[in-house]
Amino acid sequence: MAVIESTVAPGSEGFKANRDGMLALIERVRMLEARARTASAASAERFHKRGQLLPRERVALVLDPGAPFLELSTLAGYMFDTSNADKSVPGCGVIGGIGYVAGIRCVISANDSGIDAGALQPYGLDKSIRIQELALENKLPFVQLVESAGANLLRYRVEDFVRGGNIFRNLARLSAAGLPVVTVTHGSSTAGGAYQTGLSDYIVMVRGRTRAFLAGPPLLKAATGEIATEEELGGAEMHTSISGLGDYLAEDDRDALRIARDIMAGLPWDRSGPGPDPANYHPPLYDAEELLGIMPMDHKRPVDMRQVIARIVDDSDFTEMSPNYGPATVVGHAKIVGQPIGIITNNGPLDPAGANKATHFIQACCQSRTPILYLNNTTGYIVGRAYEEAGMIKHGSKMIQAVTSASVPQITIYCGASFGAGNYGMCGRGFHPRFCFSWPNAKTAVMGGEQAAETMAIVAEAGAARKGAPVDREKLDQMKAGITAVFNGQMDVFATSARMLDDGVIDPRDTRAVLAEVLAICSESEARTPQQMQFAVSRA
Repeated sequence: MAVIESTVAPGSEGFKANRDGMLALIERVRMLEARARTASAASAERFHKRGQLLPRERVALVLDPGAPFLELSTLAGYMFDTSNADKSVPGCGVIGGIGYVAGIRCVISANDSGIDAGALQPYGLDKSIRIQELALENKLPFVQLVESAGANLLRYRVEDFVRGGNIFRNLARLSAAGLPVVTVTHGSSTAGGAYQTGLSDYIVMVRGRTRAFLAGPPLLKAATGEIATEEELGGAEMHTSISGLGDYLAEDDRDALRIARDIMAGLPWDRSGPGPDPANYHPPLYDAEELLGIMPMDHKRPVDMRQVIARIVDDSDFTEMSPNYGPATVVGHAKIVGQPIGIITNNGPLDPAGANKATHFIQACCQSRTPILYLNNTTGYIVGRAYEEAGMIKHGSKMIQAVTSASVPQITIYCGASFGAGNYGMCGRGFHPRFCFSWPNAKTAVMGGEQAAETMAIVAEAGAARKGAPVDREKLDQMKAGITAVFNGQMDVFATSARMLDDGVIDPRDTRAVLAEVLAICSESEARTPQQMQFAVSRA
């Protein structure tokens, strides 16, 4: 046993200040998530009047009752639909996550048609693609609940049209990989979006509500002069009896979701069920509530990340490797709900010895097939003449190479600062970790705003000196204030998660539960063989 001894003082003023700050940030996240649910629920009367369920009601009915559902990217698109922070609705009009349907763990994606009729919102394309990528990478079936007005033509951007092809390509890739795509088309699936339905393995349509056509009546008339009703062009009865696009005809939304669950129930897929056996592990020795007060709101203040580890791993048992070599970089082995995990975290900048140690540790984890967890809390790779001479670039590059080449699942959680190339070495989003989450206090940037402003001020002063010109202090101060504002406005989670630079913001107290879920997903994915996925349906 290598139990971490707690040094946290819950009664201290510092702890209380950290806790209050974290709780305020969590409350803001929850408020924004509730705003999205409220915006969708405002359409309830209209949906129920025409015999439909709201999108979140559909998701709830297709999922197994009581089983865990990990919703993803709930803050995506925040402040991009409108610059008014009090009116912006996050989520991009897409509900996505990982849950259980008929005992099968799968990825679920649903158009939130209660918001702008399901029209594509800013960053909605990125969110949809990311959800599909998670299904592909983790070898999970894909269930989609479709009802979308398609692209918002008033916000048309050619790059969205071109990149939108990734959605259809990914559906084809899922099917080709033996990962079933089960689709319920609750309403409109038009133009290019019709292929969202067409590229599925199992298609359920709803009588009187489903609409799937390449050109709706207005466009059809404008293009060809032909006149037809929506039902004639692409109704559920036509597609399930004439075109053959639809496989199952449902009477209403509830019936459609029942059919989807029946389809999943009939698949020859692993149904090991949610959750590991509690007999195989012991919980941490310390209360997860204490995670609220460990991380300072000011990322410049030091923190011992071992205290975080002690509150998320089994028995608070952590076998640290080389603690006296590169001590600001902490690496070691632990278990989370009985599942082995290698952990890399930071108690300061990454120095040459710390980077070298991390590189060795990553390679050892790959050799033993142990997943790696990165708990980001670093201002970056350390700078200075002595560190340059010690090979900071060389050793930092080796660490980045090891992260890039790692052959095991890598999971990243932004717990504090994630600055500069330290973001890369600690498997930031650009290095494609299998999952990537943020705590509400996390900051991500190429550097701090003050450092960026001061850097540019030094450059400006040097330029003026070369020209023999006086320095305009007032303009210099204005420039520094502007740079600081730009950096500070983009580094918190409300900016980064809005831009899909993580898979969601999580409450620190939920970290162990989230890690248990994603580690199980990774473990099942690694164990799944091609033979287990040979039943994919071809609609050629």
